[in-house]
Amino acid sequence: MAITSTQGSPLTSTGGNISSLPSETCSLGLARERLNLDAAGLPPKVIETIQNVRAASTRSLYNLKWRVFEGWCADRNIVPFLCSASDVMCFLQDLLDKGRAFSTVKVYLAAISACHVGLNTGTIGQHPLVCRFMRGACIEVSKLLVPPWDLSIVLNALSKAPFEPIDNIALKLLTLKTALLLALTTAKRVSELHALSIHSSCMMFAPGGRRVTFRPNPAFVPKVFDHAGAVQSVDLLAFHPPPFSSPEEERLHSLCPVRSLYTYVQRTCTLRKSNQLFVSWADSYKGKPISRQRLSHWVVEAIVLCYNNMNKEPPIGLRAHSTRGMATSWALFKGISIQEICAAASWSSPHTFARFYRLDVTEPSLAHSVLGVSSQGV
Repeated sequence: MAITSTQGSPLTSTGGNISSLPSETCSLGLARERLNLDAAGLPPKVIETIQNVRAASTRSLYNLKWRVFEGWCADRNIVPFLCSASDVMCFLQDLLDKGRAFSTVKVYLAAISACHVGLNTGTIGQHPLVCRFMRGACIEVSKLLVPPWDLSIVLNALSKAPFEPIDNIALKLLTLKTALLLALTTAKRVSELHALSIHSSCMMFAPGGRRVTFRPNPAFVPKVFDHAGAVQSVDLLAFHPPPFSSPEEERLHSLCPVRSLYTYVQRTCTLRKSNQLFVSWADSYKGKPISRQRLSHWVVEAIVLCYNNMNKEPPIGLRAHSTRGMATSWALFKGISIQEICAAASWSSPHTFARFYRLDVTEPSLAHSVLGVSSQGV
């Protein structure tokens, strides 16, 4: 996994060109919360300031979750914004019974708490029984943390055709390989990968392709802030660089994220219409920046393609976010310290990793411990 360092000085925003959500998206999220705040007698500008505490993407996500809850309540003749704690817990239990991740259930509860008028004790999410329910759900779900897919299958597939030889493969395959390798070796969220830029102030390759240092576009607002809002840099070292002492070393070098990233940047330099790292390969959108959701689809598509090329049936319900748990769990298993893992994955506390990401599974870096899985059985 990549070494993450913090740079205190902000970068210039020239050439950042990060695609953003349409302005109307901000007004769609949490309409019910706005009505509640309006009923409390707050002026419109005060309400807008209160709702701006959440990112536009979060407000949009809460809106979608709230609509699901509204549909569930409608089927049972329940008024969603006035329902009881018991109704909320029944809805959350339905989500758990359907196999939803605990992190997903937490988002639903946050959305409901934002839109519900609340109880005498505070928000619906602060109700004592709801809090106990969530603690119990966390314990129950944590017992089921098993790897959603096999890392060795995926890495072995990435080192062979159709993902190699890298200079001759289609741009689509090169893009999928690069996106997946970066997700695995940095353990970053898709939003952080989406914010990467090829601008010279954001990405620098060392001579000979021995390493690359990169950081998000300075306009990017991360989910978790470091101290003083500092910009995090990621430093990736080449994996088994030449000269090779054996065919196995040459094969392992095919998994080098620095090599893949450099090749991708060179292949896209003449067609790109944005400094955003990942751009579309489709003819009608070629060179244009992609959305965060599209990048998530690419990571999942890369895993599925790896399974198919190894004549394996891909698991059901794959998610791009699973790369964080997979990479960090293997890093811990290979002896990387919990402090290094949390720093790489931008976790302020090891509790998040221990509860939700540590799966049931003496290198120079975290990245090498993850990529080295391909040379052995899981």
